[in-house]
Amino acid sequence: MVRLCSICFRKYGNFVDNLRLYVRGGSGGMGLPRLGGQGGDGGNVWVVASQNMTLKRIKDKYPHKRFIGGTGANSSVRALKGQKGKDEEICAPVGITVTTDVGKIIGELNADGDRLLVAKGGNGGSFHSGFEPSKGQVKHIRLDLKLIADLGLVGFPNAGKSSLLTAVSNATPQIASYAFTTLKPEIGKLMYKDYKQISVADLPGLIEGAHINKGMGHKFLKHVERTKQLLFVVDVSGFQLASKTPFRSAFEAVQLLTKELEMYKEELVSKPALLVVNKMDLPNAEEKLVELKEQLQNPDEFSNRLPDDMKPKNFLSFQHVVPVSALTGLGIEHLKSCIRESIDEGAETESRAIHQERLQALRHRS
Repeated sequence: MVRLCSICFRKYGNFVDNLRLYVRGGSGGMGLPRLGGQGGDGGNVWVVASQNMTLKRIKDKYPHKRFIGGTGANSSVRALKGQKGKDEEICAPVGITVTTDVGKIIGELNADGDRLLVAKGGNGGSFHSGFEPSKGQVKHIRLDLKLIADLGLVGFPNAGKSSLLTAVSNATPQIASYAFTTLKPEIGKLMYKDYKQISVADLPGLIEGAHINKGMGHKFLKHVERTKQLLFVVDVSGFQLASKTPFRSAFEAVQLLTKELEMYKEELVSKPALLVVNKMDLPNAEEKLVELKEQLQNPDEFSNRLPDDMKPKNFLSFQHVVPVSALTGLGIEHLKSCIRESIDEGAETESRAIHQERLQALRHRS
């Protein structure tokens, strides 16, 4: 049984992505009946986004503490209006969703400095309350981290995502020749000559059935929600998770990945997407790449070979299909150019959409 004042957490290795906290607004101060004095309001509890904060730091710094606003000062002869209690601030990382203990969303913190009121302080005693103060709100809240990155790497275990991230960026994820090496998200930065930076998140590998929470399941898929674009990574030779599981071709892997995202949240597959065909240094890779491209151009024709539960509702149309070898460096510079082009196009599209919304708002006012 978890005590109410404790902080619960889930983690991948040392990576904490969820905290459960006890928060309470401060009590108000007493009023002063004979002079009509009003007590100070209790302090509020806020969650404040900070670029340099992590959930693990909160866990380490406050392993068994509550977050409680200060008590409002009582009204007195010297100060008829009591001073407000001190607000309590919980610094949290950018990209946090704050929910109640039953899952109701209180709000999100998407930018450095964003603030969210999670427990309001009680009112000070006044004439309207018979000069009796009220207590502050009491809640259990959850801080749920969903990574924010420009690109999210999407692929089955051992597709070479970690090696690819190392090849294109400054990240140093753990790499090995077996599945499920990535047990926690890694963020890399692509650096360009004009000082443009693009963030790429390597996420724990999906498996079939992730949408019903198999494997890393929802731990993986929730992070995909907060990336601007998707970077699918498949092994040109195909994929087999274990000896007892079916072998999947590169084309089947693409459709299964699409299906898993679609089953979790259909909006995910509306994001702009690129496809990286990895391990082009392997024998017969060129022939298999030609076959994959033909299948991607005519997905309806080749999807007949797939079981119905593997077919996505809509086949993804990739902005770029880029063959690479993360091992030898083949195609890496071209991939970085394609990523830059796709992100820049996405930014322009978003900017135009915002401009159109503003024009419509102005027309509506006039």
